[in-house]
Amino acid sequence: MRVEQYRWEPAQPITRDYIYDFASVASLYEHNPWNESGDRERAAWLDQVGRPQADREGLVRALLAFNGRIGNSERAIDHIEALREPGTLVVTGGQQAGLFTGPLLVLYKAITVITEARQASQRLGRTVVPVFWIAGEDHDLEEANHTFVLSDSLAVQKIKLNASSDKKSSVSQWSIAPEAWEDAISQLEQTLMNTEFKSELIERLNSILAASATLTDQFARTIAWLFGEYGLVLVDSDDPDLRKLEADMFGAIVSRQSELSASLLKAKSRLEQSGYTAQVELHEAQAHLFVYHEGERLLLGKQGDSFTDRKGTVSFTERELADLAADTPEMLSNNVMTRPIMQDYLFPVLSVVLGPSEIAYWGLLREAFGLFGQQMPVLVPRYEFTLLEGTVQKQMAKFELEFEDVIRRLDEKQTAWLEAQGSLQVEELFAEAKAKFEQLYGPIVEAVSGINPGLRKLGETNMNKIVEQIDFLESRAADAFRSQHESALRHWERIRMSVLPNGKPQERVYNAFQYWVKYGGGWLRELMDMPLSRDGSHRIVYF
Repeated sequence: MRVEQYRWEPAQPITRDYIYDFASVASLYEHNPWNESGDRERAAWLDQVGRPQADREGLVRALLAFNGRIGNSERAIDHIEALREPGTLVVTGGQQAGLFTGPLLVLYKAITVITEARQASQRLGRTVVPVFWIAGEDHDLEEANHTFVLSDSLAVQKIKLNASSDKKSSVSQWSIAPEAWEDAISQLEQTLMNTEFKSELIERLNSILAASATLTDQFARTIAWLFGEYGLVLVDSDDPDLRKLEADMFGAIVSRQSELSASLLKAKSRLEQSGYTAQVELHEAQAHLFVYHEGERLLLGKQGDSFTDRKGTVSFTERELADLAADTPEMLSNNVMTRPIMQDYLFPVLSVVLGPSEIAYWGLLREAFGLFGQQMPVLVPRYEFTLLEGTVQKQMAKFELEFEDVIRRLDEKQTAWLEAQGSLQVEELFAEAKAKFEQLYGPIVEAVSGINPGLRKLGETNMNKIVEQIDFLESRAADAFRSQHESALRHWERIRMSVLPNGKPQERVYNAFQYWVKYGGGWLRELMDMPLSRDGSHRIVYF
């Protein structure tokens, strides 16, 4: 396995500057991720007595219960026990619970979290625990209920969990029937090619599904299987035991709602004045919390002196909502703006691993952290990879394509190749023939219609039939060309669909098991063992 670095800039301008020109965005973030002193400064801040934090012993008990239930490794359990020590720190990162782990980027985020924790431990000379935060409280089931693999016909095949809910329930509270699991694994099995690794893989996934009541269970058990040996600790943000530890911070968020909204709007204005666009919609009336009501997760807003949802289904005074936070915190849930604050309250977060869009919206949060007596942690860009299989490498070499060509100008390169094969010249000849025929025949139609107006329709019909015959010959010529060059055209399509499926980076589309079924788990272990560094670059993996 060989790796090359490539500068593939993020779509978000603020993230682009965060990675390549940090000085221009330094006022929006707390620590420079490219300066090792940032980690030391953050660690020193976390060592302060009196900073707001959840009950550490309660956190350990909740993590032990959840990780024990999903069958995580002894090494992960040891890491949880290490959190009892005041000097232990955490590197975290997370994702929604996807079907069969979702896209490749989810595994890359886990790899980054584990690698960052290991390297930080070596730099700082203290225990740093890798923690993967599962966003089980999210209720967008349509984002979590599917994954994609590349089929033999070079189509992006959707593998979907055919289960639904008529309520906006959290992913962790959405029960999945056994027949829905069976259907999902059947779809995956039918789509993946038959190899020496397939039987064992499907057997393993079947055993995971059989033990899973929800998507979160399935996701957590799969990630624990893949990364437990590296000590990765898993946490479900919707875990009731965790919620009990969040009561005080929920209360603080309720009591300081107006200040929180003001700080976020101020940050949004500052960000826009710097020429960036806010990645999150913000307005003054947002409560930045959800409440559970009859199995649904309802977003709260502030209307006058009350907290209510958009439809007015529930309504609370500030006192009532504060009491709810204190007495039954499991009835509340964070939104995208308060989740980082709650995460920092629960864990001694040295650094957090984020994707490009996450780095962008975290640019709104620096003052919000300070509002609750906290400090924004170090933000580490997630590792990015593109996997180039041997067959794709050979096909790229055949057409003299570099990686840059594939992601920037593949259509242009393919057009040039087609032209060199004579295809475009034939197309031009047919187009020219039709144009000249219509130019010559049009006056004839006009002339005969002058003799007898009834002949115009006959002449036009006659002309259209001749054009149709030219089109028919052109179609047959195109078929002949495709037949002659079928193999080469398929190679072009394989390059396209392997690297940039549907115009998107590979890591955002494909599921890891389409590679596992071909190569086993060795490629993932090789990625884990690579001496990767924090540099914000994209990595091309040749294997």
